Amino acid sequence: MASTANMICQLKKLSIAEPTVAKDSHPDVNIVDLMRNYISQELSKISGVDSSLIFPALEWTNTMDRGDLLIPVPRLRIKGANPKDLAVEWANKFPCGDFLEKVEANGPFIQFFFNPQFLAKLVIPDILTRKEDYGSCKLVENKKVVIEFSSPNIAKPFHAGHLRSTIIGGFLANLYEKLGWEVIRMNYLGDWGKQFGLLAVGFERYGNEEALVKDPIHHLFDVYVRINRDIEEEGDSVPLEKSTNGKAREYFKRMEDGDEEALKIWKRFREFSIEKYIDTYARLNIKYDVYSGESQVSKESMLKAIDLFKEKGLTHEDKGAVLIDLTKFNKKLGKAIVQKSDGTTLYLTRDVGAAMDRYEKYHFDKMIYVIASQQDLHAAQFFEILKQMGFEWAKDLQHVNFGMVQGMSTRKGTVVFLDNILEETKEKMHEVMKKNENKYAQIEHPEEVADLVGISAVMIQDMQGKRINNYEFKWERMLSFEGDTGPYLQYAHSRLRSVERNASGITEDKWINADFSLLEEPAAKLLIRLLGQYPDVLRNAIKTHEPTTVVTYLFKLTHQVSSCYDVLWVAGQTEELATARLALYGAARQVLYNGMRLLGLTPVERM
Repeated sequence: MASTANMICQLKKLSIAEPTVAKDSHPDVNIVDLMRNYISQELSKISGVDSSLIFPALEWTNTMDRGDLLIPVPRLRIKGANPKDLAVEWANKFPCGDFLEKVEANGPFIQFFFNPQFLAKLVIPDILTRKEDYGSCKLVENKKVVIEFSSPNIAKPFHAGHLRSTIIGGFLANLYEKLGWEVIRMNYLGDWGKQFGLLAVGFERYGNEEALVKDPIHHLFDVYVRINRDIEEEGDSVPLEKSTNGKAREYFKRMEDGDEEALKIWKRFREFSIEKYIDTYARLNIKYDVYSGESQVSKESMLKAIDLFKEKGLTHEDKGAVLIDLTKFNKKLGKAIVQKSDGTTLYLTRDVGAAMDRYEKYHFDKMIYVIASQQDLHAAQFFEILKQMGFEWAKDLQHVNFGMVQGMSTRKGTVVFLDNILEETKEKMHEVMKKNENKYAQIEHPEEVADLVGISAVMIQDMQGKRINNYEFKWERMLSFEGDTGPYLQYAHSRLRSVERNASGITEDKWINADFSLLEEPAAKLLIRLLGQYPDVLRNAIKTHEPTTVVTYLFKLTHQVSSCYDVLWVAGQTEELATARLALYGAARQVLYNGMRLLGLTPVERM
């Protein structure tokens, strides 16, 4: 991280005393924390309330006309006083110093407005120096998080739910890394079970070696569909041992028993599929540290889990099946089957075994499962079981859930594979780009740009609302260059790049020493205040695990940049003024770039 004490150095340069540093605050890399420290320290002197109570009570405002931070006076719980009167009294007594422009009472709130001149001198150089590190912060020391996300089933379409898990998980992995965690990205594939017996039998009947190598996921899916059709047609007319279903069971039993020949075919299916997934994930800027899967959970772990269930007195038998009654610990959790009557284990037991294996291997401080909200009960049962087994680390497991995508199908109305969606979006983007012949002629790799812009369209549409909400997948809305869409963010980035390209003679190294006091226009001041918020936005996002926290901020930022173009001209200005404005635009582009990368997008230079 470039010069972490950047802000503090700048304060010294400006001969401004650093306020007392509160616990859990990082004023060296987050200007909003610096301001929180100053406000807490001064308000404590005026009110007699301990600054450690004031610091966490300071809140963001929803709109900047309400200040940059505010405090609801009732949160300080002062007995026998009217919060509105206190707000007025304290606001009048508050010293603005170098840090604040004004302090206002508004009902029971006190609103604090940061001084834009002061901000400009600290924030713009900080962004231009730290570049891609701006926003990052070591919130923790030596902590490790395992994030399990995406987790598609081999031989089944990579559907919208997996897409959501992939996008949200990719974002969380980037965010945790930016904030000081060591992250292990894990893909837990659905790669075990009777369906693989089916697939092997199907491949013997309908498989084609060449098609398998060329496009394993689609080919295995076709085989899977055909073999299932055979089962339907057979109905009950064929005796079990001769039926397709019977053969599939028998095949999977061989796999479970470790039969080399049976496992050889399964391994090929798995390896080819992973190879194909790696390409698809690369388009979404995602790289996994581990491809795990249900097949990787050791027999020993599952047997150990079942023994532990019994040892802790958690299980009882019912018609030969083994169950755990969780209603004793939480009425809503019901009963969970952990072993079928034929002795085979279930998904739940495998999850318990997998979690035990992972703790042994990684000794994580936290493990996050990014799984759809349809699995809320499953996750709650699974976490409760681990807790009842006596694992101290069960409290460090977290389920980050999300709603469904409705109406997601390709234009041909067929089953949705992620690749098809990405290909179609790329084609559509390409069509839109070709309409502007002049601009199109300047793009070096139009296909590649169309792909990146298309991917942004898919991802931003997904991340715009709260993750728990269901949303409807809409082609029209997704591909628009107007309004809050992925292409709009890409357009904003490429336009800021062109401002830099057109600034003849004023190179980047001059920006950092610009005279920022020349940035006097209200539009410039508002943009500076927004740029200062970015590190704090990331802090907020890690509390909520909501990509929309960052997405909403980026749209606010790009709308403000857009309104600056009308008033903050660079061309035709004195060199001093042009340099200051370029530095501001350069800082805005860097923050937009950082935010887009955090979300998993690749910002384009021209479009």
